[in-house]
Amino acid sequence: MRSEAEMFGLILRTAREDERIRAVYMNGSRTNPNAPKDLFQDYDIVYVVQDTAPFLADAFWIDRFGERLYMQLPEQTGLLLGYEADLKNCYGWLIQFADGNRLDLHVQSIPYAQQAIRMDRLCKILLDKDGLLPAMPAPTDADFWVKKPDSALFAAVCNEFWWCLNNVAKGLWREEIPYVQEMLHTVERPQLVQMLAWKIGLEHSFCVSIGKAGKYLSRFLCRTDWEAFLSTYAGAQMESLWASTLAMCGLFDRTAREVAQKLGFCYDEKEASNSFQFLLHVKELPRDASEIYAT
Repeated sequence: MRSEAEMFGLILRTAREDERIRAVYMNGSRTNPNAPKDLFQDYDIVYVVQDTAPFLADAFWIDRFGERLYMQLPEQTGLLLGYEADLKNCYGWLIQFADGNRLDLHVQSIPYAQQAIRMDRLCKILLDKDGLLPAMPAPTDADFWVKKPDSALFAAVCNEFWWCLNNVAKGLWREEIPYVQEMLHTVERPQLVQMLAWKIGLEHSFCVSIGKAGKYLSRFLCRTDWEAFLSTYAGAQMESLWASTLAMCGLFDRTAREVAQKLGFCYDEKEASNSFQFLLHVKELPRDASEIYAT
């Protein structure tokens, strides 16, 4: 596997030797001072070019970066699927190399890059032949820090969690395992992760990031909360699905109460209780039931 020095040497040497490339900047985890350093970090590189067209026309120019295992062309794929793409201003090659390195390489027009670099505080200029790019402060992940909620957003997240639990309940009773997994993971879990993020934000003056998909949660949660969070991930058996659902409800309720108390917000305990009791009622509902509540 080529070293970081070898990869940066190749990236910058290519830029220096190619007159079409006028500047180079990098973003992503390699510029983030709070991201852990490991062998899977991508090289997120942007070449600022006079014209993107020649790079798109030459199917072999990226071969200089190494032997490819496979790659993705996001803009080209998007066009094939009917989405819009501004190829004159931005085009990318996401490449997994045979030696284990990964390069996410883009070419951007000068005007496009001059605007795009201002929108991401993790950008770091590696080369600027003509002084085209604006001066950038030291990279920071501040754009991704947990944001302090207002009372309306807090209430909305709570309502979404407890209301959508209805869907989980009926899916569990029907034993519709794919549906339950979808509801838990794509609807309920984001609300739980958001609530945990607010708890962490409060504990760290809202100056930390929990990472994409909450991947850094284990850094900040106490052992009890982290283990409780892990218990919300379900297997494909009904017993496991019920257990993870109940664990998710318990952790959400406990965390929401704490966040509400610290922020001075109102937590709708009646809504939470009624939703949870409905779930428990459905759990005991016979498979041959004809009514949810007997009249």
